[in-house]
Amino acid sequence: MTRAALRVTAGTAAAGTVLALTAPPASAHAALTGASPAKDATVAAPSEIVLTYSDPIRLPRVVLTDAADRQYQAGPPRAVDNKVTQAVTGALPNGEYTVGWRVVSADGHPVSGSYAFTVRGSSGGARPAAPAPSATKAASAQESGGSSGWLWIGLIALVLAAAAGVVAWLRRSSAPAD
Repeated sequence: MTRAALRVTAGTAAAGTVLALTAPPASAHAALTGASPAKDATVAAPSEIVLTYSDPIRLPRVVLTDAADRQYQAGPPRAVDNKVTQAVTGALPNGEYTVGWRVVSADGHPVSGSYAFTVRGSSGGARPAAPAPSATKAASAQESGGSSGWLWIGLIALVLAAAAGVVAWLRRSSAPAD
């Protein structure tokens, strides 16, 4: 190998090492670890929905809908550390309900999901909060992850370093020998 090729290889290896050592650690997204009422449970009409996550969260959104897509949440959800509490409008009538949720993890990534539960033995007839566009639409927004900005910056720097090395090598190779 010529000296120029060794320089290009060494420069590329050095750039790769710097990027590998300075890359930020991967962040885990918050996950739903518990819910009350629980998924697929049959319960008496709850007065609130409580969602518990693996990590602290922020900017919660909870939508409670029935089979006809009517919403039953009352007011905004309340988030404290890793718990979100959503009040329910009055006593829910018997039937199946879907809880759709969306939160932002501590790492900044939105996480969402939904689950269903059934109300039995209720004598209530709560009025819906507002018409829902669709429980599945409200809750089916997929986690928007994407590549880390650091990864793209590192790859661009690596390509630029390699290109600079190739240009330097070509200049030395085409220079007349003394």
